[in-house]
Amino acid sequence: MDSITLQNYRCFGSEEQTARLAPLTLLVGPNSTGKTSFLALIRALWDVAFREVVPNFREEPFDLGSFEEIVYWNARRGTLPDSFTSGFEYTNLRAQSATEVNFHTTFGQIDGFPFPIIRTVVQGDEEFSIDWVEPGDEFVQYRSGEFTERLPWPGGRGARLSLLPFWTFADVPFRLGDTESRDRKFVFDFPKSEPLVGEFVARRHRLARPFAGSPVRSRPERTYDPMRIFQDPGGNHIPSYLASVARRDADQWHGLKCRLEAFGSASGLFDEINVRTFGVSEGDPFQIQVRKFGKRRKGPWRNLIDVGYGVSQALPVLTELLRPDGSTMFLLQQPEVHLHPQAQAALGTLFCNVAAGGRQLVIETHSDYIIDRVRMDVRDGTTGLKPEDVSILYFEPGDPAVKIHSIRIDGAGNVLDAPQGYRQFFAEELRRSIGI
Repeated sequence: MDSITLQNYRCFGSEEQTARLAPLTLLVGPNSTGKTSFLALIRALWDVAFREVVPNFREEPFDLGSFEEIVYWNARRGTLPDSFTSGFEYTNLRAQSATEVNFHTTFGQIDGFPFPIIRTVVQGDEEFSIDWVEPGDEFVQYRSGEFTERLPWPGGRGARLSLLPFWTFADVPFRLGDTESRDRKFVFDFPKSEPLVGEFVARRHRLARPFAGSPVRSRPERTYDPMRIFQDPGGNHIPSYLASVARRDADQWHGLKCRLEAFGSASGLFDEINVRTFGVSEGDPFQIQVRKFGKRRKGPWRNLIDVGYGVSQALPVLTELLRPDGSTMFLLQQPEVHLHPQAQAALGTLFCNVAAGGRQLVIETHSDYIIDRVRMDVRDGTTGLKPEDVSILYFEPGDPAVKIHSIRIDGAGNVLDAPQGYRQFFAEELRRSIGI
């Protein structure tokens, strides 16, 4: 995603705002300014666009409540809008020439929760949309240049409730007939020749759903029993994932182990990690162990529960970022929790490396050490990340709405286009510390 647009959503007000996303995007600002709501919106848009489901705004690690708690309340007017809108843009690099694809949706209220009543995808002069007003009034519309066709939605009310793909009917993709045969209306054929819909369909099969991480991860245990592995925002699945890889694939475990240990050494958290099993079968219990190296010899192995809390809190984030089969997009909340400044700075370098490798990270953080390390790594060219690959979004509290500022950095690591309020607190603290 290259940008996010929103209006009448949570604390962001009735004026439309657009925030720039990059391979690495850092969300900064005071508490309660909508950073977590912004992350939740990204996942919701992804679900509507590429999973074709009604998004759950209460799914962990985000719980935004009902429609009335999500739509922006205009205190001055004393009104509650009947909808909120949002969307995103991305660059279609698979086209003959790079073009922008825009997806946007309007959320109305059904049974007290947000429902995408309008969905539209636009590329160039082509537009395809489904609108739902009330049962029996669904329609699909296609526009190409001056030609526009508006037809009843063939899926009916059942399709609306299940949110079947808006380019399919009965699981058979369709496209509009050629403009000279208006009576044909729809041709049931996979639209390989239509870059608008065809590329959008292909994209949803290429990319995995974003991983959303919780600000508080799972507590360490002295001994683990194997469990079914599924992505969990708090990282409860990570010990079993590590044990499974160690038991089943020696080469993959060696590669992941080396990457984890490289970060552990750079951050000062640990120098070596190990899975200790109690038995020979996959159902036997196991432990996660780490150890640090001294100046002359290696230290003893320590159980994860017996070392600093920062190790167990960082491990889920590290593993998700470094596993070869991980998501292509990450929505992380405060990954620096419980970490020493050295480890926070090391996270900044890790984020740069992951983003430079082709994945997209959107990270809510209160750590100056992460931000400064990102700026220095871009300046020094140590990770391959370029200035345009970084976006800093500053969430500025207002009266009453929050404003999102898209901040850039230059080749020297300097912050550009920052509003007056950005880092004002730190400047005042610095002046006070030196007695100015």
